[in-house]
Amino acid sequence: MPSDTKSRIQAVARELFVQQGVQNTSLRQISDRLGITKPALYYHFASRDDLVRSIVEPLVEDIERFAATRGPGDARVLLEDYFELIWRHREVIVMMVRDLSALGYLDLGERMFGWRRQIIALLFGDEPTTAQRIRATVALGGMSDCAVEFADLPLNEVKPTAVEAAAAALALP
Repeated sequence: MPSDTKSRIQAVARELFVQQGVQNTSLRQISDRLGITKPALYYHFASRDDLVRSIVEPLVEDIERFAATRGPGDARVLLEDYFELIWRHREVIVMMVRDLSALGYLDLGERMFGWRRQIIALLFGDEPTTAQRIRATVALGGMSDCAVEFADLPLNEVKPTAVEAAAAALALP
């Protein structure tokens, strides 16, 4: 379990990364905001890259676990569960959208496309048609965009509409 100081560093860094981008946030700004020295910050994280990785890694682990442990089933339930997953990590997604350089950490760009292909296979099987892949891309991408665009609203206000729109994009009954 991370130490309280480590968790505080991650929370402040995440907030600053969301506000001003990863590249525009210095370790000095993070340490100043926390009232600690840079060496104290370096005690917990060897570099800004390590700090960014520590913030992004829980999203990576959750999505990989989600894609690997789901079986075929009710597509609407899958959409609901997926939306809740991305909602939990919406600050990290906002951070990545705000500063696309964050996608370079943990080689996320290509991995995200891989996760999307896995989820599309859960929705439509191993050989989805081009139309199904397009619909799923719109559905999944749209839900992610809703988690970013409406991150300040309550989950129960965003989720039903986002899932309904995704289900419509997938042409679910």
